[in-house]
Amino acid sequence: MSVVNLPLKDEAGAVRSPLDAAEARMFRRPSEWRIFWEAFSRDRLAAPVLSPYDPTVGDNSQRLAPIGTPGHLLGLDGQGRDILSRLVWGGQVSLVIALLPVTVASVISVLLGLVAGFFGGRVDMIIMRTLDVFFAFPAVLLAVAIAGVLGPGMLNVMLSITIVLIPYISRVAYMATVTVKSELFVDQARVSGARPRQILFHHILPNTLSPVIVYGSTLVGIMIVLGAGLSFLGLGITPPRPDWGIMCSDGRNFLSVAPHVSAVPGIMLILVAMSFNIVGDGLRDALDPKLRK
Repeated sequence: MSVVNLPLKDEAGAVRSPLDAAEARMFRRPSEWRIFWEAFSRDRLAAPVLSPYDPTVGDNSQRLAPIGTPGHLLGLDGQGRDILSRLVWGGQVSLVIALLPVTVASVISVLLGLVAGFFGGRVDMIIMRTLDVFFAFPAVLLAVAIAGVLGPGMLNVMLSITIVLIPYISRVAYMATVTVKSELFVDQARVSGARPRQILFHHILPNTLSPVIVYGSTLVGIMIVLGAGLSFLGLGITPPRPDWGIMCSDGRNFLSVAPHVSAVPGIMLILVAMSFNIVGDGLRDALDPKLRK
């Protein structure tokens, strides 16, 4: 049977043709998202297009070439790999390591903070006292301990950062919930007969997102530095995948003869962390009604 002669579906959506399941799947059009993802995953140019060279392939004849070398704007590292290319690819990894854990931790923390702050009592005590246990450990040491237990790898780094972030963001969400819960409009909604679920998600949740978003944006830069620090210690990203922490670590042996190998990624870490702090300040000014002019 040709494709042209395939019968149409009836009003109930049932196929009137005797085609079997295999033939039906053959002529089924894949979704737009599936088409996009398959094309994106096959296209290596969808990765950072600013990378002039392969970040994992080196040229031993130009090892430790300085900044400004023809064809290599930021020089080459100890294995002859282009530093600009590794900086671009490492930046992609660093952003994913920071943004994804902050996003996931924010979602979990908002739920925990909402439940604890709204219901109070025993629920509040169980949730917040459990999270307080994590405050007994410095964030960096806790991340190092979790990463050491889980082992190196990008997924484990993101998991360790997520666990470290949850208590801090939950505290912000909790305090915002307690503050909003005492507002007059919440009492009016309760008197008008609104259910607890409606009050929680329609009245309190929208008013607690602003401080969480602002706080989360300031954490991104810190988490980029933390993720790079874990890679520097050998607990994060594993070679040959480029990472700013690995780049700083690789350049330690050449500080006296080629300081740019470590200095370039180190300066980039500082600039990116400061940039996200500035973004956080801007979001605070935009989202806080008291600071609006």
